[in-house]
Amino acid sequence: MARRKTLFLSNNFYHVYNRGVHQHNIFRNDADYKFLLKYVKKEAERCGVTVIAYCLMDNHYHFLLRQNGDVEISQFMQAVFNVYTKAFNTKYKLSGTLFEGPFKAIHVDRNEYLLHLCRYIHRNPLEASIVVKPEQWDYSNYAEFIGKRNGTLVDKEFVKINFGAPEAYEDFVMNYV
Repeated sequence: MARRKTLFLSNNFYHVYNRGVHQHNIFRNDADYKFLLKYVKKEAERCGVTVIAYCLMDNHYHFLLRQNGDVEISQFMQAVFNVYTKAFNTKYKLSGTLFEGPFKAIHVDRNEYLLHLCRYIHRNPLEASIVVKPEQWDYSNYAEFIGKRNGTLVDKEFVKINFGAPEAYEDFVMNYV
């Protein structure tokens, strides 16, 4: 088996993403999204991973994560998506792989890139013309970033340090050209 080239280090940020095999949907209804998010929260706490930004789309996902300790993000991702794939396959009477391959991971080593990734992730449903405003998409933490929803998969201190007020982040996202 090929080894992953990305080295996962404590106190570092990573953009992780993947999509369904043959670009098929990996979420079919609200229950699928909610199941995954519940499990992400549980495993993030167990593994010492902080979810900075996320967006789940019908056929792909994006997470911006911070590894806080020695448990590597790869272990977190494996725990989450092994359970999700098994549950999805059982629910829909399928077998085999759900994703194109192993998740992709990019080490985020510059603050400018880190902030751009937050915007990129949160603009996904907007760019796909699914919503008019990013906060209308229930399966991202954008609404938490701008203070319009009180979810638990958000690092409010990260938002405050990097953007100050929620309105500043909303402006940062919405005025991107």
